[in-house]
Formats: sequence, structure tokens, C-alpha cells
Amino acid sequence: MGTAPTRGLQWNICLGVEQALELARVAQGANGALPWCQLQEPSLYTVKAVFILDNDGHRLLAKYYDDTFPSLKEQMAFEKNVFSKTSRTDSEIAFFGGMTIVYKSSIDLFLYVVGSSHENELMLMSVLTCLFESLNHVLRKNVEKRWLLENMDGAFLVLDEIVDGGVILESDPQQVIQKVNFRADDSSLTEQSVAQVLQSAKEQIKWSLLK
Repeated sequence: MGTAPTRGLQWNICLGVEQALELARVAQGANGALPWCQLQEPSLYTVKAVFILDNDGHRLLAKYYDDTFPSLKEQMAFEKNVFSKTSRTDSEIAFFGGMTIVYKSSIDLFLYVVGSSHENELMLMSVLTCLFESLNHVLRKNVEKRWLLENMDGAFLVLDEIVDGGVILESDPQQVIQKVNFRADDSSLTEQSVAQVLQSAKEQIKWSLLK
């Protein structure tokens, strides 16, 4: 008596599997693929683009990491369309043109991070948050157009520490700031070294002329 239900259950399971396989075979495309059950291969190339626009939709800073929009004209048209669809909404996520877009506004700026349609919104949002918090530090809590334009070199340094070639390098603002400060100090030392060499050369020329 105890074995009958088990055998019946096994038989039902086998029938269920066979029916599922038969349905799968019927649903298969000509190329033998099942588009509705294919999984996207994981990729390190998470970010397609990052750009910052002013409150009129004009580009202030932008970096594209693949050839989805190969020309400047296509990039500008994409940014214009994105701005028109997001500038008057309270949402932080938009799906447009086969892209996943996360964005944030600050005074007279709009910050955007773009990924593919299947990209994890949380990953993109971590980039956006890190970008904003890092800029907030670099711009001394003045994340607005005037201060951004005056500190564009620092803004690009921040972005380069967060994303490189579409790959997310860092999502911790504190780590980004430390790396940016280190690069800035290193650049300052290099400039100082060059200045010292030039000054030394001038003095040598001066003494050679006096002799």
C-alpha cells in the first residue's frame, strides 16, 4: 500500500517532464534555439554611457563606452531624447530605445548612467550614486553647472575612477576621492618637477652668459 502512491507520483513526474520537453521541441525555432528561455551571458561591460546635461538639455560632460552611438550626432540626438523623456518626471529609472537609464537631478544638472535593456538597475544606480557623491565632494557640495564647468578636469578624473571602458571599477565614493586626490597630488608633483627643471636650466643659461 505504501509504494503505490510513490510509483504514481513518479509516473506523473515523468509524464510532466516528457510533456514539457515535447512543448519545448514544438516551440523551438528553426535554429534550434529557445529565445524565451535563453539567458544573457554575464558581462563586465555594464555601462554604455555616462553623461551630464544642464537644465536645458545641453551636454556638459559625456563618455560613451561602446559603438551603440558611434557618431557625435547620434549621441547628441540620444541625449536630447532622453532629456525630453526624463526632465519632467520624478522617477529615477527609464527604459528607452532598448536601454536602461538611471538618472538624478541636482539644482541645474541632470546626471545619467546608461546600460543595456537587460542590465541590473541596482548596478547602474550604484554608479550614479558614487558619481554624485564623489562630485559632491570635489565640488564642495555645489553640484551645479557653474562649479562643474570650473572643475571639469576633476569631474573627468572622478568618472575615470568609477568606470573604465564600460567596466565598473569602483562604487565607493571615499575610495574614488582618495584615488583622485592621489592622482592630483602626483600630477602636481610632476608639474613642480618640470618647473624646477626649467628654473634650473634658466639659471644655468644665466650664469653661462655672465661668464
